[in-house]
Order: sequence, then C-alpha cells, then structure tokens
Amino acid sequence: MTATKTQTAYGDPKAMVQQAAGVFAVSQQRNTTMNRLVGKMPKLENAISTIKKQSSNHMPIVQAQDLGQGKGDEVKFNLINPSGGYPIMGSAYAKGRGVGIKLSEDRLRVNQARFPIDMGDVMSQIRSPVDLRRVGRPLAQQKMDDYLDQSILVHAAGARGFHDNIEWRVPVETHPAFNEIMVNRVKAPTKNRHFMAKAGAIDQFTVNAGEVDIASTDLLKMGTVDAVRTYIDQIPLPPPPVKFDDDQAATDSPIRVMLLSPAQYSGFATDPAFRNFQANAVARARLAKDHPLFLMEAGLWGGILMVKMPKPIRFYAGDTIRYCGAYDSETESNAVVPASFTTKFAIDRAILMGGQGLAQAFGASEHSGMPFFWSEEKDDHGDKLEILIGAILGMSKVRFAIDHGDETQFTDHGVTVLDTVVPIIKPRG
Repeated sequence: MTATKTQTAYGDPKAMVQQAAGVFAVSQQRNTTMNRLVGKMPKLENAISTIKKQSSNHMPIVQAQDLGQGKGDEVKFNLINPSGGYPIMGSAYAKGRGVGIKLSEDRLRVNQARFPIDMGDVMSQIRSPVDLRRVGRPLAQQKMDDYLDQSILVHAAGARGFHDNIEWRVPVETHPAFNEIMVNRVKAPTKNRHFMAKAGAIDQFTVNAGEVDIASTDLLKMGTVDAVRTYIDQIPLPPPPVKFDDDQAATDSPIRVMLLSPAQYSGFATDPAFRNFQANAVARARLAKDHPLFLMEAGLWGGILMVKMPKPIRFYAGDTIRYCGAYDSETESNAVVPASFTTKFAIDRAILMGGQGLAQAFGASEHSGMPFFWSEEKDDHGDKLEILIGAILGMSKVRFAIDHGDETQFTDHGVTVLDTVVPIIKPRG
C-alpha cells in the first residue's frame, strides 16, 4: 500500500491561498459594530451588483470587490443629482422643455496594508510554554481587523481625533505615516453635515475667535437627539435611511444609525427613559430579522438607532478640529477646543449614518487572487520565522457636489456628525 501525503509542505502556494481565504472569510464575518454596517453581497448570479461584487447600497458601508489585476487601483462612483420641475399640462408644448441630468462623481483608491509578526527563532519556540505559531495567526488577524474597523470610523467621522493608546492601529493625524495608512484623504465634514450640541438642542458647527463655540454644559441629551431627528425630517435631500435585509418596517419607519462614543453613550444611558429606548430597539429587531446591530448596547428613539462605537473620536482642550466653512466649498479651516476645558472636559464626535455613507473597496492580491493574503517566511537557514497578513483595500466617505437649484452644496451623502462635550477621566490615552 502506498502512503498518501496529507501534510502540506512549508511555503506551499496552495497553503498560502487557503490561509488567505480563511483570514478574509473571518474578517468579513467579524462580530464588530463597524462590520455590521456593511450589507450582504447579493446571491443572484445575474444581478449587476453580483457581477460587480458590490454589497447593498441601502447600508451605511457599501463594499466593492471587483478590483483585480489590470483593473487599476481606483473605484469611481456617481450620483444623479436631484432635479426640480413641474408637469407639462394638457396640450402645452413639451418638446425642448426637458430637465437635464447632472452627474456628480467621487472616487477612492486602494493600497496594500501588511502586518508582520516576528515569531522568534528555534530556541524561542523551544523555551516558550505556548505554540507561538498557533498564537501568531489570530494575533495578526486581530491587528488587521482592528485596522479595518478603525479606518472605517476615522473616515466616517472625518477626523482621527486625539484619543490614543496601544489599541489604536491608526495613528493620530500628526503622525508622518497617517495619510499613507488611511490610503484616501480623510475629509472634514461638509458644512451641511456638521453639527454641535447647543443648550440641549443642536446648532451648526460654529467658531468664535478661533475656538469652537461650545460650552462645557453642551452634553448629549434627549433634546439633542430630538433636534437631530427634527433636522433630518425637515431638510431637503437628507441622508438616505438604512434598510436592513428583510426589514418589514423599512419604508414606513425609516432608520438611521448614530454611533456614540463610550462616554456619550454612558451619559445618555443614565436617562430614566433609556430602558424604553432599549426595549424599542429589541422590538424593532423582530421586524429586521433580529439584525445583531439592534441587539447590542443599543437604543432606538425617533428613528435613530443609538449604538456604542468601539473607540472615541475625541478632541482635548487646545486640540485642532477641521471644518468646512462654506456650503459650496471643500476648503477646510481649523478651530481649537476651548482652553477652559482643561483636563476636565473634551469634545467627542457622534456619527449619524444613513445609506451609502462610506465606500470600501477591496483589490485582488497577486499572491492569493483575493483581497487578503498570507505569508510565512523563514530566514537565517531556517532558524527564524516571520508571518505576515496583508490586504489590498481602501475606503472613503462618499461625497458629492449636489445641485440644489439655487446653489451647489458639497454634501457627505450618508454621514452627519454631531460634536458634544463629555466629562473625561484621563486627559490623554
């Protein structure tokens, strides 16, 4: 009888592809708040979106996986601008009176991101009480997953903020590698999508003598959320609502998702009515096929699902906040957090997300033929081992120059941000 070889040799390309498929599948299924904002890929083979490998555009994050060898490193997407007009009645002449179609365009690039892990040498393996190789893979996977989630958060917020500790995979904006790590430009919120808490309600982001015009008492309260809901209900061309798969109430009771920093969430959760908000979220979950986003630390009020975000986008006293000062321009200006906040208060940014707020693109690596790739490499005559996880990806907040008829407004399509004050425990970290 001939023995059958069942073990794959070290460095076998097939093994690397299997590893790559595994880590990409795990990443796509990660149980995180940010990943739950991505829609599922359609299953119909004849659907255009399947051909393009694009997820549902009714969710906050739209994912595209159709970049590959020879297809470039850039994704372009378009918006048909809304248009006005009235019907031509009776026998009135209609020819030549048509309303023109105008397109707005945005785009993003992809780049390679890699996390190498040093597994030590042969003697390290001998001395260690654990299997370093077995530990290394999930460690690398976690680093890549954190990078994905934090990149989504920063792009959606339009800022990295200055909260920083060892858990961050995205450095602060002053770091020399920040722009390269983010792949695409982190865009400060457009003027019509940037608000701040003000006396229990909201106001547009305003600056006074170079400082953010906000007081230490401008916390996130019920009135603040009510004001956000009223704003969304009354403006023309609001952020599109989120439509969860098979949500039976999607049309009659539209929902948008507000991501709150842990401090914002904790402060709001002390309201006596918050338990009712949590009950509302659980009840609505039944109509949305128990989507896990409803079943986390979440509360539902007035069509806004409030969910705790993994990391705060925070600005301390004296820190700079970038903002757009005009509706018709993307030109960014700077304001600083009031020095009077000292070490007691900071500004945290809540993110209200509707449909098509962020575009995320994956390219195909030549190593694996898919977005993720995996590598193990020995050195020094086989004594030392290093493993590496990599991905070809990029993301960007979706922004269009929208023609409102009387003016053109640069508009973050599915993202609105709200800056509020929070009391802080530690000045930094």
